[in-house]
Amino acid sequence: MDNKYNEDSVISSATDVFAITPSDSVALSKVVKALYVGGAGNVAVKTGGSSTAVTFSGVPAGAILPVRAAFVMATNTTATNIVGLY
Repeated sequence: MDNKYNEDSVISSATDVFAITPSDSVALSKVVKALYVGGAGNVAVKTGGSSTAVTFSGVPAGAILPVRAAFVMATNTTATNIVGLY
């Protein structure tokens, strides 16, 4: 099988999920491939390579954000029912 399809590849689908509680100080238990947003709002994240948070504004309910987040920040996150896909 072509190596680009293994579970660690950026383009491969998630193999597991977990509920996320936003926190400004506690990193996610896994760096996710994407975030599912169950309730509309803003989602502030930090990626593994950045110390600066970026806010996705006006994310609709049911959206999937294809971002490799290491943190989902409590500050500026108003969306609810966020699930990490990894």
